[in-house]
Amino acid sequence: MTPKPYRRGYPVAVLMGVEQSQAAIWKIYSQVAKPDANIHLEGPRSDSKALYSFHEAIINTLRPILKEGVKSIIVAAPQKTSYSQEFLNHVKGHHQCLFQGANKATFKQIVGSAVTHAQVSSITSSNEFKQSISDSTFEEAENLRELIEKRLNAPESLVMFSLEEAEDAIYSHETSGKPQPEYLLLTDNYLAGDKRKARLNRLMQIAQNKKIKTRIVNKESTAGARLNQLGGIVCLLK
Repeated sequence: MTPKPYRRGYPVAVLMGVEQSQAAIWKIYSQVAKPDANIHLEGPRSDSKALYSFHEAIINTLRPILKEGVKSIIVAAPQKTSYSQEFLNHVKGHHQCLFQGANKATFKQIVGSAVTHAQVSSITSSNEFKQSISDSTFEEAENLRELIEKRLNAPESLVMFSLEEAEDAIYSHETSGKPQPEYLLLTDNYLAGDKRKARLNRLMQIAQNKKIKTRIVNKESTAGARLNQLGGIVCLLK
């Protein structure tokens, strides 16, 4: 019997487990969690320079993930520790740009360890994690809705409204002198219900390969409701 193809689903969030001397970065997809990186603290936490470098290394690891379009970051740390708050204080103090603009990220804190596969499996099945995902994706959806409205109201056409238009924009996005695609957005019910699933999956894969942010949006969210009004799929240009 031929084994079923491995399915990871679409990207949902980033889970970061912060411990005393390390941080583990996980990409959370709709069907699986995948390890992305492990960062180690080179020195004791009492060494302010070592802790600063540790937090900067985490930010540098997160940057390419954020550029892919994932803006929901869940920070987990063991109970009765201040590791997650120390990291968020660093972000607020040195990287305010991550909290500003239409592309801002959302950060949520939860209690628990998220370093090993077993720990991640346990934490992602918890109600606290599910609620954090719900809260952060709600905020992210509102940011995306604002971005959609901004592009719709731009003086030049910066929104493609169909699969065919999105394909044309993304497959030829390196053509000079033209607005370039930045986001491919579609609702979860559009992805589930469209009969051209092979074309959609191919387009999403090529968009990700070309570093175009690709997001599957819950149809019940503010961005999902707006996308439904626009046909369920849009490609935003810049």
